[in-house]
Amino acid sequence: MFEFENMLHDEYMELPFKIMFLTVVFIFGICIGSFLNVVIIRLPRHESLIKRASHCMTCGTKIRPIDLIPVFSWLFLGGKCHSCGEKISPRYPIVESLNGILYVLTFLVLDINAKAIITCVLMSLLVIVGFMDWDTKEIDMIIVGIIFVLAIPAAVFTDDVSIANRIIGAFAVSVPFFIIGEVSRPIIRKKFNEDFRAIELGDTILMFAAGALLGTQAVIVSALFGIITAAVGGSIIKAVTKDSVFAFGPYLSIGIAVAMLWGNQIAEWYINLLTIE
Repeated sequence: MFEFENMLHDEYMELPFKIMFLTVVFIFGICIGSFLNVVIIRLPRHESLIKRASHCMTCGTKIRPIDLIPVFSWLFLGGKCHSCGEKISPRYPIVESLNGILYVLTFLVLDINAKAIITCVLMSLLVIVGFMDWDTKEIDMIIVGIIFVLAIPAAVFTDDVSIANRIIGAFAVSVPFFIIGEVSRPIIRKKFNEDFRAIELGDTILMFAAGALLGTQAVIVSALFGIITAAVGGSIIKAVTKDSVFAFGPYLSIGIAVAMLWGNQIAEWYINLLTIE
């Protein structure tokens, strides 16, 4: 099952191999992160992800191959377009670096196995969900569908979560989220004369997919982390912009990422804490 006997966690494994492996993982991660930038920008606009070459968002000039090196090209160009000199958003290298770091962290925590590979795919999908929702306040159902489909290889190639646990997990958070959304909608409409839910359907469906992948305990942990980080982030946003409406997806994505790596351990620690006599 793609197991390599805990190579990264083996105290006898030579350090140069670990450094080399993680360096390759990071480079691969930032290369995938470069494509994630394309998805984040083009998917909401319903543009092709592969047909049109990468181009400057200001002048439309095709970006040279040498300027497509993830992270480093942005640094070498001083964050500016080589053609028109317009500033290029630092979010491009941030997304690339974040994806690379998440890949490295995944292998450091999980070692080299099937779950680590599945988790890396999930991390990239969560990066897309988080940044797209931040930009548009919408969660793309295609990306959520892929997260749900990941539950299949996870069930086949890993054995840490049973199928029954995955089924329960799919509903453990999504059902309460749906109820909160339904109950809050008429209240918000009456009080603020605006038609939206406290928890939108996109967030609910995201947690349904995450629950199928993570299982019951871990998805509950992910929801708690998401709610806590959203409370902090939402408070900061409100203080700065005076707007109480913000995207929930980025915070849920953080929670899901944490839960995928440490969710069951956090849940067991908490349960043991409650049962100490």
